[in-house]
Amino acid sequence: MIDSLQTRLSNEQLHQIINEGFIYMCACPAAVAKEMMKLRELYDYQRDCVSSGALMDQVHIRIAEATQLAHAEMERCLEAVLEMEGWDKTTLIMPEGLRQLRADIIDKELG
Repeated sequence: MIDSLQTRLSNEQLHQIINEGFIYMCACPAAVAKEMMKLRELYDYQRDCVSSGALMDQVHIRIAEATQLAHAEMERCLEAVLEMEGWDKTTLIMPEGLRQLRADIIDKELG
């Protein structure tokens, strides 16, 4: 049996980060959040395989263990990036400075 994946950020929070990145064209935190969502899907898939009594349970357990480790590291990475960039920890809204920086870059490229 495989336990539920331990997470510190909810799927809703990851979607908020992805949306902020899309709106303000800051892809790095959003890219990490997207990969975390994929890891969660992979983990759930492995858990479903084991719980359904699929052959080669050890294979699924091994993949789930690796996924757990990768997810935990990506979650720590995302939290560090959000801290470094100054995101609001409650709302997960990108800081004004990053939004303005991106707007300035776009204006410079268009101007």
